[in-house]
Amino acid sequence: MSIRSSEWKNKLYFGDNLPILREHVADQSVGLIYLDPPFNSNATYNVLFGEKNGSQSQAQITAFEDTWHWGKDSEETYYEIVTKGPRKLADLIQTLRSFLGQNDMMAYLVMMAARFAELFRVLKPTGSIYLHCDPTASHYLKLVMDAVFGVQQYCNEIVWQRSSAHNFSTKGFVRTNDIILYYTKSKDFCFNQIYNEYGPEQVSRFKPDENGRLFKAENMTFSTSNKSRQFEWRGTKPPPNRSWGASREQLDAWWSEGRILTKKNGAPRLDGLKIYLDETKGKPLTTNWTDIPRIGNTAAERLGYPTQKPEALLERIIKASSNEGDVVLDPFCGCGTAVNVAERLHRRWIGIDITHLAIALIKNRLHDTFGPELTPYEVIGAPKDPAGAKALALHDRYQFEWWALSLVDARPAHDKKKGADSGINGYINFFDDDSGKAKQIIVQVKSGKVNTGLIRDLKGTIDREKAAIGTFITLEEPTKPMIQEALSAGYYVPEYLSQDHQAPRIQILTITDLLQGEAKIKYPRLASSTFKKAGRKHKESLTQEELL
Repeated sequence: MSIRSSEWKNKLYFGDNLPILREHVADQSVGLIYLDPPFNSNATYNVLFGEKNGSQSQAQITAFEDTWHWGKDSEETYYEIVTKGPRKLADLIQTLRSFLGQNDMMAYLVMMAARFAELFRVLKPTGSIYLHCDPTASHYLKLVMDAVFGVQQYCNEIVWQRSSAHNFSTKGFVRTNDIILYYTKSKDFCFNQIYNEYGPEQVSRFKPDENGRLFKAENMTFSTSNKSRQFEWRGTKPPPNRSWGASREQLDAWWSEGRILTKKNGAPRLDGLKIYLDETKGKPLTTNWTDIPRIGNTAAERLGYPTQKPEALLERIIKASSNEGDVVLDPFCGCGTAVNVAERLHRRWIGIDITHLAIALIKNRLHDTFGPELTPYEVIGAPKDPAGAKALALHDRYQFEWWALSLVDARPAHDKKKGADSGINGYINFFDDDSGKAKQIIVQVKSGKVNTGLIRDLKGTIDREKAAIGTFITLEEPTKPMIQEALSAGYYVPEYLSQDHQAPRIQILTITDLLQGEAKIKYPRLASSTFKKAGRKHKESLTQEELL
């Protein structure tokens, strides 16, 4: 199907991926799944923000804590899997519980098992799934994947060497790798062979034939015992523990093309298949990926998300197991590397994340990277009207605050771990001169009842923090006395710009006006940003078929 003529719209979902998968993603509709779920490692995942000069900010917001505990949710999910899930998965989960007990690891496995079952449902018969996991849990996760996708559909355990060994001593071997488990839905799956270029040492193994063409000899047998491939051919037969790697018809074709070296008696050599350098695309990729480094702390690609994976890693996976126009799904999309690469490679995509911090980061990343080339997409699950905003506020006050701050491109000032907010929910740094010192806008977000006293308090906070401007975002409509109190604060007038660039010191914005695009913070700006900007990139060229 042509990408340009399709009515498909890419989707970014906010919320828990389990109900989203069940309610919004159709059976057998996804061509490739990549997931990098939070590991059961008691880690805290923070979103860090880039400063305007490109340096790394010390400010960070806790997006979520990767600590799983056995409780009501895991008990209910366990019961659902055992009573309604596939038989093999139900049996395995019960066995794991009897072995592990009701601990954090078991809670993690139960919650992941329910999601694997849904991912199996939405995956096409020709589709593939790549599970990026920590060695701490990879052996348990493989058992669960075997139960859901089938042992026979396991393809590879890919070892990604993400860094070299650190220069310090430790008791035990230094861990430098992650594990990626690769499964398919059936034996008829999409796979595009990936090649690495030959290095100088590998090229040196090619020798000239009688015509000067460089070639090397490859073994035509595999170390597997397949009786149907252990036949004698032209006087040569594989040893008992090996089998021909090709059919009799293919062997005959190679022979007729003069591609097989012979023994002195004229019989074919087992290791005699001639591979010509000018016909090869390189060395087929193995399961040991040592050529893609992690994203360094100062790398241009780094956006400040600690679990961010390099685009080269996702590009390899997406190119190998999908084609242009296929749907790529990432149910734990974090900072959006998978959807960003899918967009660049002309795949359709679905991303899901449970925090509005991640959703805001992904939206900024997509627009910064692709600009006018960005394919239309929709955000689902985020409030689209005041009623939806009120529902979010009642469900989770912090998510409401983060969502409201994203409407004005403000940085969150605190997270769930820091208690009182001191009258500040977010802030924006901006420059209105060339001194290099940023001015600050303080942002307050209120979802409940509002009154004049809150505006007076904001005036005091501005003075205390020596901020230039204060913005009050409210779900309720402001009263006339509140508006008058805001006006009495006067104007911020930049020292080096004209009066035309002055802005009210206190500005009241309603959620309704922000959603309708009828309001924005007024301030003089030479530059401003919240998230570190992703570098602009162009999409890969479409094939002629996709242009139609």
